[in-house]
Amino acid sequence: MQIVMLGVGSSAGTPVIGCKCSTCTSDNIKNKRTRCSAAVTFPNGEVVLIDTGPDLRQQALRESLNRVDAVFYTHTHADHIHGIDDLRAFCQLQRCQIPLYAKSDAWEHILNKFSYAIRPPGDFWELPVLGLNKIDPEKDFELFGVTVTPIPVKHGKLDILGYRIGNMAYLTDVSEIEKTSIEKLKGLDILFLDCLRYKPHYTHINVEQSIYYANLIDAKHTYLIHMTHDIEYESLSKELTNRVHLAFDGLRLNFDHV
Repeated sequence: MQIVMLGVGSSAGTPVIGCKCSTCTSDNIKNKRTRCSAAVTFPNGEVVLIDTGPDLRQQALRESLNRVDAVFYTHTHADHIHGIDDLRAFCQLQRCQIPLYAKSDAWEHILNKFSYAIRPPGDFWELPVLGLNKIDPEKDFELFGVTVTPIPVKHGKLDILGYRIGNMAYLTDVSEIEKTSIEKLKGLDILFLDCLRYKPHYTHINVEQSIYYANLIDAKHTYLIHMTHDIEYESLSKELTNRVHLAFDGLRLNFDHV
């Protein structure tokens, strides 16, 4: 299996509009961050997105992404869901309904806000054609022959989801990971982990906390995501160990699904 980071930026993206800081004005392509999401290619070629941020069209064109077979949602904040309408291009290409997977509160939000897109396939493809599937946060489920484990985490006061697929896990927008979820993350080869900025934040872990959780979970390699312009790629990379890395838009990694 393979995962590609469609975006590793926070809700404002980097560069930030109107900002002249050293990160926003950097020529380093690894400091150019679109909003956070990923695409996972399954063993038989199916492509599953994790979230649909507002940069989805741009990301798909950049990565030559021509199919989407399902979407896993972590939560329904705008920077993780407001690219949902761009799924219509994939519905048109594939002439099929795309299933969405979310826990019950996210499911209801999607249904209320994007009801026009939740519909069965027919002869009209000018709108997204999407189906909703509820996830039980405490139960594994199977998709395209692969077991997926939801990972409950805290995002401030919200209960949201990360996902473990084989020996890879993806955790964005994290403020706390409880012990029961830590246990579900043992034995990872690859961990993608929230890392908003240097200063503390009430709904995200910061650099110090991200490194703490990386050491606690002890994946072979941890890649930090969902970063603001406070984090400059080369500067922070020099401070990290050879097991903790900064992710960047377009990063591709292979992993095992069992």
